[in-house]
Amino acid sequence: MGSTALAQVANRLAVSEQELTNIVFNTVMPSGKQVSNEQFVSFMAVANEYKLNPLVKEIYAFPAKGGGIQPIVSIDGWLKIITNHEQFDGMEHEDILDGGNLVAIKCSIYRKDAKRPITVTEYMSECKRPTDTWKQWPNRMLRHKATIQAGRYAFGISGIVDPDEAERIKEATREERQVNPAPEAKTLPVYTQEQFNENANKWANAIDSGRATPEKIIAMVSSKYDLPQQIREQIETITNVAEEA
Repeated sequence: MGSTALAQVANRLAVSEQELTNIVFNTVMPSGKQVSNEQFVSFMAVANEYKLNPLVKEIYAFPAKGGGIQPIVSIDGWLKIITNHEQFDGMEHEDILDGGNLVAIKCSIYRKDAKRPITVTEYMSECKRPTDTWKQWPNRMLRHKATIQAGRYAFGISGIVDPDEAERIKEATREERQVNPAPEAKTLPVYTQEQFNENANKWANAIDSGRATPEKIIAMVSSKYDLPQQIREQIETITNVAEEA
């Protein structure tokens, strides 16, 4: 795999590069998806940049829209990124209530090099989703959302998402597929030997005069028919027929 990031993460976790590679591919990467070496190296670069441990799922991956993989960082990973930042100088949360009900959470992160905190407010009405996690722990989930968003603003974190965002992306992709389903593949009729025999002389003359090539004829026929290999080979050698004629 030849990745400096891989070597650094492996060294930090006290495992060999091969052991780490095997564990990541078997437990962290999305199952059933072919992950390229480039995607693996990119994933390890993110893990190394933020000093995250993939062995305990502080970071893992899921299939990205349009191909590739998207790094996902758990709440434990996000807290590590935020609190380990060299400019981190504290964090506060404030619950905003309406009639005793939690409607929003304000998260303020203090930087050592700034006089005022970076503050972000996340609202229950905008964030809550009809999932088991949100139904069971709505307040905790909203606190996570406020913390993560404040961390993004405070330290310019990008290129990673939290598990809740990953689920939203997955749902959006699923809905898009339902609205715009992939067109059904058309079954092309098979090009027959009789059809070739009818066109052979015409094609031979066209090739002999330079008005066509076997490749162009194959492309033309293949756009309308399922072209058997046997007839494809006959078209490729049709110049010989012209010369014999």
